[in-house]
Amino acid sequence: MFKLTAAAAEQVLKAARQGGTEGLSLRLAAAQNPDGSIDYRMGFDELTEDDIRMNCEGVDVIMAPEQVPLLNQATMDYVELEPGQFHFIFLNPRDPTYAPPIEG
Repeated sequence: MFKLTAAAAEQVLKAARQGGTEGLSLRLAAAQNPDGSIDYRMGFDELTEDDIRMNCEGVDVIMAPEQVPLLNQATMDYVELEPGQFHFIFLNPRDPTYAPPIEG
């Protein structure tokens, strides 16, 4: 199952309010590169008939069924990578470039 952290959910909801996309779902997509690593995409979109839908931390998340194998077990977080530089990141054990976070 896909997960959103509380920090990521808060930022997604804030972006929806600021961008005027409240009421739309967060669509996730992933594509596997030739080296096996995974690229992630996201944006606000309408639910379609075939979509997989879930609620993560109060965010309506959707994905096409063919995305499930790449996104299952992944977690989307919103973290400060460098001082003052916040980014969404995907932690995915299915990605060969994945390294578990080091607890500080």
